[in-house]
Amino acid sequence: MYELVGAIALANFLVSLFFLRFWRRTHDRFFLYFALSFGMEGINRAISGWTQVLYEDTPIYYLIRFLSYSLILLAIWQKNRPAKTSAP
Repeated sequence: MYELVGAIALANFLVSLFFLRFWRRTHDRFFLYFALSFGMEGINRAISGWTQVLYEDTPIYYLIRFLSYSLILLAIWQKNRPAKTSAP
């Protein structure tokens, strides 16, 4: 089971690097927020794998996931809000 947690952590880190590459190319905060979110989730999974926590029902794991998913929602919200236009 812990090997699978390690694989999930590695996948999260790889996805984070993927989004960082696009952020460096475009400097769009959308990609930066996604990279930070997947990086946080990768760290969360790695720590849970190293400490061999069988039950992830402690509040700290939920808090980290909540912050990670909040970053994704913030990125989507900022990308889809209407652009400010100057009045003539």
